[in-house]
Amino acid sequence: MTVSKRKFKAEVNKVLDLVIHSLYSHKEIFLRELISNASDAIDKARYLSLTDPAINPDGADWQIELIPDTAAGTLTVRDNGIGLTRDEAAEALGTIAHSGTKEFLKLLESREVKDNPELIGQFGVGFYSAFMVADQVTVLSRRAGAPADQAICWQSEADGSYTLEDVVKDGRGTDIILHLKEEAKQYLQEWELRKVVKQYSDFIEYPVVMAVTRSKPDPEDKEQRIEETETVTLNSRKAIWLKDKNEISAEEYHEFYRHISHDYTEPAKTIHYRAEGTTEFSALLYLPKQRPFNIYYQDYKIGPTLYVRRVQIMDHCEAMLPPYLRFVKGVVESADLPLNVSREILQDNKTVAVINKNLTKKVLDTLAEMKKSEPEGYADFYGQFGRVLKEGIHHDHARRETIADLLLFESTSTEPGKKISLADYVARMPAEQQEIYYMTGPDRATAEASPYLEAFKEKGLEVLLATDDIDDLIISELGRYQEKEFQSALKGDLDLGDGTKEEKQKEYGDLLALMQEQLKDQVSAVRVSGRLKESAVCLVAGEHDLDPQMEKMFRALGQEVPKGERILEVNPDHPLIVKMQALFAADATSGRLKEYVELLFDQALLLEGDRPRDPVAFARGLSKLMAETA
Repeated sequence: MTVSKRKFKAEVNKVLDLVIHSLYSHKEIFLRELISNASDAIDKARYLSLTDPAINPDGADWQIELIPDTAAGTLTVRDNGIGLTRDEAAEALGTIAHSGTKEFLKLLESREVKDNPELIGQFGVGFYSAFMVADQVTVLSRRAGAPADQAICWQSEADGSYTLEDVVKDGRGTDIILHLKEEAKQYLQEWELRKVVKQYSDFIEYPVVMAVTRSKPDPEDKEQRIEETETVTLNSRKAIWLKDKNEISAEEYHEFYRHISHDYTEPAKTIHYRAEGTTEFSALLYLPKQRPFNIYYQDYKIGPTLYVRRVQIMDHCEAMLPPYLRFVKGVVESADLPLNVSREILQDNKTVAVINKNLTKKVLDTLAEMKKSEPEGYADFYGQFGRVLKEGIHHDHARRETIADLLLFESTSTEPGKKISLADYVARMPAEQQEIYYMTGPDRATAEASPYLEAFKEKGLEVLLATDDIDDLIISELGRYQEKEFQSALKGDLDLGDGTKEEKQKEYGDLLALMQEQLKDQVSAVRVSGRLKESAVCLVAGEHDLDPQMEKMFRALGQEVPKGERILEVNPDHPLIVKMQALFAADATSGRLKEYVELLFDQALLLEGDRPRDPVAFARGLSKLMAETA
């Protein structure tokens, strides 16, 4: 027998400490997590057994068994699923190999974890919740198809280490033996186990069974009593998605949502329907209220659970919904797909394409109805998932208009925090306005303070405030809405002035030419601005270029960004520009004039949210200018 003692990885110790000491008010979730893991193990074995008879050679029924032992003070959760090899046990139980581990730990530390136990299940570390109720945990496991002498025993007291030993085990699957703490001995009681299983695991596909001993009169001697033991099933095992809606209570819907999502909050919306016709399927989908912390990570699991004729084929079927609806949780069952369907086959399967089309339409229709009939609830939902939904503009060209109807933005005419739809904006546009104006920025305060909005404010024109980092890309791809083109306040040659722009361009033409020559390596043009009223200068992008915020984001991600046009716009009515015009008329070669040009360009960079090319030189030049005018 090979026995080894190993240290937990540092992040496992951290998770153990947080789970044990922070989730004390939700101790019972340990059983939910262990039963859920057991169910997953059976799912894998059941699926593999379809093509490999060695997985379940005796055709035994799949089940999860609870074994309370009052004398020993232990509770065992046993399954006959896929089991673990030695290496798998070390990897699954001794490390956390997920992207975002550091962020996850920070989140656990920063939030009131005791009120958010869903974080444990969402991140896939539910096994460690066993240490909330046990001071020692033993795992006996044998991989399906492996001989009896290739089983393993994993054991830990949550003291920073664990032991791993080769043992002999009858039968495949896993036994998790909890040596219960004194204050957790209620989990040896039949009534307590029944209550927890009913609350959290009633919808598990496989029977959760337990041997129960009852005392009853002896049929041969009525004055004597005998004990009789029978195996009872604690969960209903009803496939809720196959039942009629009128047979299901709101609480049952919510319990099933908690089961599949590990989210203790109620869902924002429940979508339950059955499609009939050429392609038949049943679906039970949920729209969450809260955004999972890891929804932007690459390893975030996408798609509903897929069943084929009551057999779970995969727990996250990406082919069923587009990535921009990855927040949707639920179950889909089809009788038209083969049991041995693979992820590769799903990509080109016509039945899957039909289901995907139907589910996508149903979710978008539900969101549209929610936006119409429950505006406040939709606004809250959009605050959590709006950025994810916007990705559909980029990825789903056929549904751009439908998704655009669901978008919300703050605007210069709304109170902070209040958002309007594109349809609202278009409905209140002045008759003469032909374009939808928008302004990108990191936040509302920064966008509203921008000099790029000066002319809009003077004219009383409403501007959408697009503050998500991907907004410029999304709006540029959308291009238009209800036949109205989008126009960025940061891009293109706007003329919102008094109609004298061309005249001013001629009047200041020579000065602008000098500035352009001096800045030829920095900008493609220098022109009179139709958007400035109070500021002297600003930098604008070309009509089809990315705005500066998008450029920075792409570069931060290590992506190449094509160099777009940079145009310097000047306000001919600003006192400084008027003074420069006078200086130019007096002496076109003036050194002071050149200094002004450099200072103005650096000022434009600052207004754009960038930094001066040479901060020291900029500070010195500014000090010199202030000294001369003092």
